[in-house]
Amino acid sequence: MMEIGFPFSDPLADGPMIRRAGERALAAGMRTKRCLEVLAEIRARVDVPLIPMTYASIFEAYGWQELERDARSAGATSLIVPDLPADVHPELRRVQLVAPTSTDERLKLAADTTDGWLYLVTVTGTTGARAELAPSLAPLAERARAVSSVPLYAGFGISTGAHARAAAALVDGIAVGSAAVAAAEDGPAALAALVSELRTGLDAPVAA
Repeated sequence: MMEIGFPFSDPLADGPMIRRAGERALAAGMRTKRCLEVLAEIRARVDVPLIPMTYASIFEAYGWQELERDARSAGATSLIVPDLPADVHPELRRVQLVAPTSTDERLKLAADTTDGWLYLVTVTGTTGARAELAPSLAPLAERARAVSSVPLYAGFGISTGAHARAAAALVDGIAVGSAAVAAAEDGPAALAALVSELRTGLDAPVAA
């Protein structure tokens, strides 16, 4: 699966690494229509699920139905809109996010309406690499398992094979953003090495 960020000028959920990448993209002229073209170009090259992530203001400017239609036509499997509550625009099929601060009621609503899998935000705050896997993931995953059988993916702050190995004991997959952007700045080989490290961590036997 690939999460593809559509840059936005005020990315509330993104930490400094992704924020800087978005600023560079916008300064170079990247806009929503070009993002959709890039999405279609990626779809022509790969068969994995593609999940654009962007903000509600982009949908407001482009049109809610129009952007969903054009994204799916370009090859999007689903969408992520991190600043859109689960009960707002329920007609927009998307991957829902929950955080350690989510109430049980909100968690169940998100799980019941999510598109394919539930995104567990491991921390309260923005994206970005951290030294350790957040201890808040375990109780959040337990609460999510109690209300739904949908697959759980954890993100925000996961950046190493050790993080991936620890998360694999709790959830079904991980989302890695800031560390991937940082590695990509060092070139394809560095990004491939990070993905390999993460994959090895996920595939490592889980201690009983």
